[in-house]
Amino acid sequence: MPKIKMPKSTPSIDMTPMVDLGFLLVTFFMLTTQFRPEEVATAATPTSISELLLPEKNMMLLTVDKTNKVFYSFDGQQTRKDVLMEMSAKYKVDFTEEQIHKFENISAVGVPIGALPGWLDLEGPDRKKYIEKQGGIPMDSTNNELKDWLYFSRMNERNITNPYRVAIKGDRDANYKTIKRLMKVLEEVKVFKFNLVTEMKTK
Repeated sequence: MPKIKMPKSTPSIDMTPMVDLGFLLVTFFMLTTQFRPEEVATAATPTSISELLLPEKNMMLLTVDKTNKVFYSFDGQQTRKDVLMEMSAKYKVDFTEEQIHKFENISAVGVPIGALPGWLDLEGPDRKKYIEKQGGIPMDSTNNELKDWLYFSRMNERNITNPYRVAIKGDRDANYKTIKRLMKVLEEVKVFKFNLVTEMKTK
């Protein structure tokens, strides 16, 4: 009795669910990814053999560039807003809602408080040119705005269990007197423990 031969057919796989899944993943990452804001200042830090890594959150970072300008950044959008309102009230500088929203999302501030509204209205390369004309955040004995930034930041910490870690990121060509003055300002706001940001020295 002859055998019955079954017709051969090429198996087909429906790729529609896989394509849908791919688009869902792409959409998810596009909506949830937070792009790192452009750095206002850069500093070529000195090298060391320390392997201690700083946390990515709950940081107060003080940056000194090679021209001795001081920049300040701290985490938390709501904290940024509260601190800006405190500075606005003390120095009698008004900010629009748009300027406040921009300040909540910037990486660092590096201009005197009186020049901050004009700097916030600028974008991209214009901001860098504006900073070059300014002298960073004042921290001398007659006008110590940096002390107020630090003080109000500490008073408005939102996460009590994980308070801010303070770090200084100084350029290797920065003046030692500037770094020393910066440490003095930290001492004035009762910050006696901080980290110095360095690059890992190659063996």
